[in-house]
Amino acid sequence: MMSPLMLIGRVCRLGGRLGPSCVVGSFARLFTNSRNMAKSKFEYVRKFETDDTCLRNCYIVVRLDGRNFHKFAEQHNFTKPNDNRALGLMSRSAHSVMEELEDIVIAYGQSDEFSFVFKRTSTWFKRRASKLMTHVASQFSSSYVFYWKEYFGEQPLLYPPGFDGRVVLYPSNRNLRDYLSWRQADCHINNLYNTVFWMLVLKGGLTTIQAEDRLKRTLAADKNEILFTEFDINYNNESALHRKGTALIWEKQDETVIKRMKLPNEEEKEVPVTRSRRKVQAYHCDIIGDQFWEEHTDILEDDNC
Repeated sequence: MMSPLMLIGRVCRLGGRLGPSCVVGSFARLFTNSRNMAKSKFEYVRKFETDDTCLRNCYIVVRLDGRNFHKFAEQHNFTKPNDNRALGLMSRSAHSVMEELEDIVIAYGQSDEFSFVFKRTSTWFKRRASKLMTHVASQFSSSYVFYWKEYFGEQPLLYPPGFDGRVVLYPSNRNLRDYLSWRQADCHINNLYNTVFWMLVLKGGLTTIQAEDRLKRTLAADKNEILFTEFDINYNNESALHRKGTALIWEKQDETVIKRMKLPNEEEKEVPVTRSRRKVQAYHCDIIGDQFWEEHTDILEDDNC
């Protein structure tokens, strides 16, 4: 069988002259024929693919949730009510996603979930929802497995964790802030309940069913009262990581490195060089109020754009 280069040489010799135009033309004809040959009668199936391009000028939020994580936590002996190893691993996995997809302007996580916010003007994967969601989910899941030993040491990972995802669009800064506020409020509600529940079980001597009955129809004030009067715990003094969750954002940080440089008419010497780099920074603070957003004005884009 004649190779492509042999074919081109033969075509050019037949033309009487070997020149650039001959080579270019031959290549063009060769690859045009190759493309035509690649087509088949089965290609019609591509028409079944649906367009899932995300609407322009909207923040794209990809939220991941652990699949059946109650069972996963029990089988891996997570500490109750909060396991700092597991929370640290979740944040590390989210950190990996942000480093891979730099158009994520903020990520917020608590318990077994994390939300990733792509900037309005992002064109990653042509804004296709399925591509964005699957890439985030696969990067997060693989990072969770990869960094497991870093947080859990010799405790084995019994089976791979699963995470499901969804994509939601938010057209305005207020909509996006309300979404993140909703997730942080959910963090507070769940953590307060879990803190009281496990105190009643682990230190109060109740069974899980008795603890559930005790907390039925109780308000936040009632739960705080139980913690304070029965266990001498002021909920406001509990870890901010547990009460507020984790917000990851990009920040510029100066770092100094030593480089060996040779200046004119001088011997080579070591010179400190300072440069600014973007790094992912974690915050465990209130993101419902205005202060966080006033201190980090580069997260949100102008609504008027």
